[in-house]
Amino acid sequence: MTNSTITVDLQIACDNKQLPTSEQFQLWAETALQPYEKSFELTIRVVEQSESQQLNHQYRGKDKSTNVLSFPFEVPEGIELDLLGDLIVCADVVEFEAKDQNKEVFAHWAHMIIHGCLHLLGYDHITSDEADEMEAIEIRLLAELGHSDPYIAS
Repeated sequence: MTNSTITVDLQIACDNKQLPTSEQFQLWAETALQPYEKSFELTIRVVEQSESQQLNHQYRGKDKSTNVLSFPFEVPEGIELDLLGDLIVCADVVEFEAKDQNKEVFAHWAHMIIHGCLHLLGYDHITSDEADEMEAIEIRLLAELGHSDPYIAS
């Protein structure tokens, strides 16, 4: 493996006291990104529902909060940067979904960070083929972390 580094700028912009540690966020980002054998920098911003809703409305036209938003950084041609982009994660939505779907909360956090990182890399789930590919990667990476398949109903 090449000498790659994954640099996470963690920004906590919410009052939630039950958040994963910075080490957990780092581990989840590394799990998603290290297989690509290059260095990456990304920001993970953990927010309140109001900020998630505002950004989701502004950028996706959906007037509600959501679990994770991915904003890939588009590197200008001819410039080499490790900057991958930003993930905006709504703590309350992640916790609600985990409870609602009967999932362990930190397993769901891991899934959302891995899912967001894959979006930053260009993966998507608009078509069923894209969804199958992205979900297979998520399932494999989560299994490496000891978590079950997030797409199987509990």
